[in-house]
Amino acid sequence: MKTQATAPEGEFKSAVTVALTGASGAQYGLRLIECLVAAGHEVMVMVSKAAHMVIATETDEELPARPARLTEVLTKRYAARPGQIRCFGREDWMAPVASGSGAPSAMVVCPCSTGSLSAIATGASNNLIERAADVALKERRTLILVPRETPFSAIHLEHMLSLTRMGAVILPAAPGFYHRPQTLDDMIDFIVARILNQLGISHTLMPRWGEGHVSGD
Repeated sequence: MKTQATAPEGEFKSAVTVALTGASGAQYGLRLIECLVAAGHEVMVMVSKAAHMVIATETDEELPARPARLTEVLTKRYAARPGQIRCFGREDWMAPVASGSGAPSAMVVCPCSTGSLSAIATGASNNLIERAADVALKERRTLILVPRETPFSAIHLEHMLSLTRMGAVILPAAPGFYHRPQTLDDMIDFIVARILNQLGISHTLMPRWGEGHVSGD
């Protein structure tokens, strides 16, 4: 995959929470973590039990369930600096993301299962992912949800509408084709680029619409 230039040594840029839940599309979330690390951001990671199963199904690896071990694996995989990636368990209620006084200013649930979508829309907060999303909403912070489901039922659509009205961004994993993707990685980067755009993070995954266009006479 194409990568961004690694940020210079020094303090990390703003922290971003990334949660992977049990929808198809684990590659989007993993690629997002890679890009955030390369851009110099601190990344707080949560992976649901269902997401671990999806990752094992959709990729050639099986990520460890224990947060400490998962931190080690992701740090090595993405050549992150010590402390740049921090992983938390589903009931780690002392994690920074569980409180408005400690949570980052932005959170992305990628992919976002319809079950997680429902729980977030209703404020269930039954696990740390749901609580972190609830914190983002109540603190009026950036919350991006990346559902990957088709077709959507009325329940799914109503939850999306409710969350949009609460200030969340619904960004379905629906790659376009106008950039003429040549590989699966190109299609993954299409969605990750749009997530980074929403976060206000510069990238080189693909040009924005109109960049490089030369008008005719």
